[in-house]
Amino acid sequence: MTPPGALRAYPDPIMSPSPAGPPPADGLLSAARRNLRELAHGLSHASHPPTPLLAGSPRRWLRLLPYAVVVALAAVFIPVTIQVLAGDYGVPGGLAGALGVAQAAPLLMLAHRPLQAWWIVLTADVLGALVLLGQEPEPGTIWPWTPPAVVGYLFVLLALGLRESRRTVIGVWLTTGVAGLLLYALASARSGGNGVLLFVLGGLVLVIGAAVRERSEAQRRLVEQETISEAERAQRTLLEERTRIARELHDVVAHHMSVITVQADSAPYRIGGLSEEARAEFASIAAGARESLTEMRRLLSVLRSDGTRGELAPQPGLDRVQQLVEATVRAGLPAELSLEADVAEAVERGGVPQAVDLTAYRIVQEALANVVRHAPGARTRVSVTARDGHLTVLVVNDSPEIPGSALETSGTGHGLVGMRERVRLTGGTLDTGPLPDGGFRVAARLPLPPPQPPSASVTPEEP
Repeated sequence: MTPPGALRAYPDPIMSPSPAGPPPADGLLSAARRNLRELAHGLSHASHPPTPLLAGSPRRWLRLLPYAVVVALAAVFIPVTIQVLAGDYGVPGGLAGALGVAQAAPLLMLAHRPLQAWWIVLTADVLGALVLLGQEPEPGTIWPWTPPAVVGYLFVLLALGLRESRRTVIGVWLTTGVAGLLLYALASARSGGNGVLLFVLGGLVLVIGAAVRERSEAQRRLVEQETISEAERAQRTLLEERTRIARELHDVVAHHMSVITVQADSAPYRIGGLSEEARAEFASIAAGARESLTEMRRLLSVLRSDGTRGELAPQPGLDRVQQLVEATVRAGLPAELSLEADVAEAVERGGVPQAVDLTAYRIVQEALANVVRHAPGARTRVSVTARDGHLTVLVVNDSPEIPGSALETSGTGHGLVGMRERVRLTGGTLDTGPLPDGGFRVAARLPLPPPQPPSASVTPEEP
């Protein structure tokens, strides 16, 4: 207990340490050590596989170009370096040959291993500079780097800038500057030093190489993105066409299902003497048809995009091809139609399936639209024939009267995609392509059901 009259000591809130302070910040020394470790890792580990610079080029001469360049560099710099060391700097012949080979032969590695070549060239250049300290050079010579060593070293730095990462490039540049500074400290009294010159030129070459590398990398990524976008666009176009075909075929299938429902419901009234089992079977057929219609309507509501409503007009067929061609002629396209009488008669009596009838009409419609867009004014011929159990739709157009007058020079391919999907749905074949005279041809061959004999047809009795 505190005695009476004594002062109670309270801790000073300003002087007392906080029990939970902020975490210690990363100091300069730790950040410097971390950056040095990253630079050392970049200098000791190449950031690319040992493949040539243009290994992925589709042309063979481009793939061989890096090898030709490095062979030419080595063939030029090896004898020149030996001659300069022996003639201008007074290095003995054997030692000059060894140094010349060590400084210039690694240029052969620039095509696939530039980082390893840089280590060898840097070590050889430093050893050559130390050897030159004990020689009596000719007046006017420079030190510590000989002219061939400077030029060859710049080629090495250019190869590094084109292949290595930015961290490795910075490490190479700093190492070059440190090497030149240490050599200058060993012989500060010697005139003609070019360590700063190599440091500046090396930095410039590295920046140029890195800029070219990053630009090529950006172009490659752009090409990849365009390729992906084109593939996604083609896939989206295919899905849109399939959805459109499914919406149109809904009306065709729904018509047949409605007919089945009506026939099953009216069978007990049209056919007398049916047993209870037969009546129950017809009722089950009608209920199944109604359920199928309900499921189809639900599927159609999913296929339709938001905010769109179904078309109330019936789906077109070959009976409206004549109107389609006449409308195209009124739009300024000279078009002719050849529709065989057998085809028109088969359409009238229902001998052409509705899916085939709709597909044939859409093919003619899309082909004429393509002629209007890509070959305005071209003479076009439309032919619809029936041979050997197949319906053949042929649309051929000549070259446009005025070259270069196309409304669209590069098509999206949506029309051809829709044609192929429709023909594939009916089990037919489609042949499209340009003609030798500059026109275009669209030929579709759609299967027809075999004709039924007269005895197979049954006329229902009136209810």
